[in-house]
Amino acid sequence: MLGFQRLVSSEWIKLRKSSIWLLIFISPLLAAIMEVALIRSGETERKWVSIMSDMVLLHGFLFLPLLAGIFTAFICRYEHEHGGWKRLLALPVSRVSVYLAKFAMAAGLIAGTQLLFLVAIVIVGTVNGMPDIPWSTLLQSMCGGLVATLPLVALQLAVSVGWASFATPLAINVIATIPNILIVNSATYGPYYPWAQPLLAMMPVTHNNHGALNVSMETLLLVIVGGFAVFFLAGLTYFHRKEV
Repeated sequence: MLGFQRLVSSEWIKLRKSSIWLLIFISPLLAAIMEVALIRSGETERKWVSIMSDMVLLHGFLFLPLLAGIFTAFICRYEHEHGGWKRLLALPVSRVSVYLAKFAMAAGLIAGTQLLFLVAIVIVGTVNGMPDIPWSTLLQSMCGGLVATLPLVALQLAVSVGWASFATPLAINVIATIPNILIVNSATYGPYYPWAQPLLAMMPVTHNNHGALNVSMETLLLVIVGGFAVFFLAGLTYFHRKEV
């Protein structure tokens, strides 16, 4: 039986042959360019909290939810083509290990995006002469965004496993991301909408009474942890029973 680590290595080899992994640079780069332009034009303050708020708004609102769908769809694309699932599952592998390896690869790409985004914030702030990097706030924001995106990764992986079309999972994710424009600022619906959580968990606050993440305990347990458990287990159960 092939081990989990070998399956992850196999997934990485497939990704290296494509350029999809380069998308981890897109959001940090665009957010940095946008923030430098805002600073130079005088439209934002030269403060760490201002820089974080501006850059997180673009990154957490749009790119993190979309990247969750793009990465998972691409990771499953190889198997959907030319009977790849049959060839993969004919090997001495368990379906649970295969599913976990694909989830780990997608989550790893999101983690890589978050790390590069952290570097982008630090570079923009340092270049513009801001001292005393707030590492604890930055790390909390990056980890919060990663954790809050995992339910979307789990959901999109389930959708990508179920649909052979590369475009269908992406279309569903885009349709679900667009309402963020209205929902993210809603005190009624924002705390319960999964696609709003990456932004809410990353946005810096001056007085954080929510503990490890910038969301309420109810949102953390019900929407993020609970949503992840439901989406991941549903996808794993479907994949375990899926005929190939």
